[in-house]
Amino acid sequence: MKLLASKLLATAAVIIAASAGAANAETLRLLTWGSYAPDEVIKLFEAEYPDITVEATFSNNEEMVAKLRATGGAGFDLAQPGFNRVAAAQQEYNIYKPIDLSRINTDALRPDFLEQVKQVAAVDGVVYSVPHMWGTSGLVVDKTKAPEIKDWLDICDPQYEGRTSMRLKRSILVGSAFALGYNPYEAYADLDEYGKILDEVAEKLIACKSVIKTYWTGGDDLANLMTSGEVVASDTWDSTAFKLNQQNPDLVYLPPKSGTLGWIDTFTLPRKGEADDAAYKWINFVLRPDIIPLISASTGSIVATTNGIDLLPGDMKTTVAGAFTEADLANIKFAARILPGVEDLEGKVLERIKAAN
Repeated sequence: MKLLASKLLATAAVIIAASAGAANAETLRLLTWGSYAPDEVIKLFEAEYPDITVEATFSNNEEMVAKLRATGGAGFDLAQPGFNRVAAAQQEYNIYKPIDLSRINTDALRPDFLEQVKQVAAVDGVVYSVPHMWGTSGLVVDKTKAPEIKDWLDICDPQYEGRTSMRLKRSILVGSAFALGYNPYEAYADLDEYGKILDEVAEKLIACKSVIKTYWTGGDDLANLMTSGEVVASDTWDSTAFKLNQQNPDLVYLPPKSGTLGWIDTFTLPRKGEADDAAYKWINFVLRPDIIPLISASTGSIVATTNGIDLLPGDMKTTVAGAFTEADLANIKFAARILPGVEDLEGKVLERIKAAN
């Protein structure tokens, strides 16, 4: 009987301990982009932190804001919006909480990117975000067939009639504005001034319709056009161009003369998140040199650490390093804070271009 009682007590202790462990377990709910939390990285994190379970919901900028707005910042513990989307959403909807920089290994981050995010994503001097991934939009060119192309609007040169493409989204509007000598980001605060710039851009892009072969809508769409030889130049995301270059060395990413358009996706804490400790652990984990190559292999983009390019996997490092000179990196036009009315204005201009004959 004593032996049975001892066994029962031991079993009860195990059950109680397991229950206590379950009670202490934490769930980290990520609201992120589709490739930013690959299964392999989640498994490695959970192995290192067995008391944390990661749940990833994949989204985009607009959906992230909509989800957090609907709940007042609840339902997720760490979000990854673009750095220029944070401040306006926070001012209007109060969906984020300040981020504690002392809990993040900020020494690993590129100082210029960290400062850029701290400035653009801050509200009244309060910092809400730090950088994670970065990349650019520019041009992809078949260097053997379109060597003269150097800037955004060169894809509208009549000599390339029927052989160029573009994505009819806000990036081509902004890139074209820079190519025309304007700084559209500085004009965001004055919608009348920005409207005048966009009118000039619209005239150029409407005239360009007789030159371009087609508008592309996704990376696979553009890749097919370029690899088939139907198109010799287009605007593009750098990650798409890097993949194309690995298939065909003649297809190169070209930073436009007037500047590439830079984006930075962030780490930002939703206001009613319930797992801040786990969130900070995840941030520091994915900024580690042993994890960065896994993230970049999944995203096709660069982690915003000082050694982000050096830690790119395989041939991607050579491709990216060869695409940017130091002057190109210094000439990146990082996105400005989106102010009320800007996207509505751009949307109307894009519709006008689509409708034009």
